[in-house]
Amino acid sequence: MSQITDISKSPKHCAKRDLSIIQKLRFKNKIFFTIFTLLLSILSIITLVWLTLHPSKPHFSLTQADIYQLNLSSPRLLNSSIQLTLLSKNPNTKVGIYYDEIQVYASYKGQQITLYTSLPPFYQGHEESNLLSAYLVAGNGLPVAPSFSYEVQRDQSAGRLVLMLKVNGNLRWKVGTWVSGKYRFNVNCVAMMPFGVSMPSGPLISKQGTQCSTSI
Repeated sequence: MSQITDISKSPKHCAKRDLSIIQKLRFKNKIFFTIFTLLLSILSIITLVWLTLHPSKPHFSLTQADIYQLNLSSPRLLNSSIQLTLLSKNPNTKVGIYYDEIQVYASYKGQQITLYTSLPPFYQGHEESNLLSAYLVAGNGLPVAPSFSYEVQRDQSAGRLVLMLKVNGNLRWKVGTWVSGKYRFNVNCVAMMPFGVSMPSGPLISKQGTQCSTSI
């Protein structure tokens, strides 16, 4: 009777198979370690650049605001039209700024008194300044609180009108060829506007020069 030997289960074959598995695991570990090291190096470089440059938030100021219309077409519907010009400045010497999805509107006593007006996206280079103009309106009448008329009359008696002009949008930092993700920014401009003499072709109320606060 002849004896049949199962070669596939011999100690020598098992040793080769185990060695092959170990080599594959080592190769996979090397690939993983290489990719992880590369990603960590890139992240470290970006973090180092970010900390070294330390981008400062942009500066905004209100250079001109003119109110051409501010009246009620019914007890709770407001008609308004406001022309404003903002100066935007990038204070950074080595960081550019992309602005996206910019919207401007006006509010009074916590009430929004114009619709949102969109501004086109733009890029702002190192230490560059840009003038932004917007025409804000209330459309066919914007609903306001019943107290709106009383508040306006009271400010009229005091001789001044306080408006909040707001800008919301997204920005991205640019360092060399690297561009960051989007950051939400909000700009608030407080315009204390004295009542002027109404002219046939001029604004009812006009204001020049106001600093604005910016948050990111």
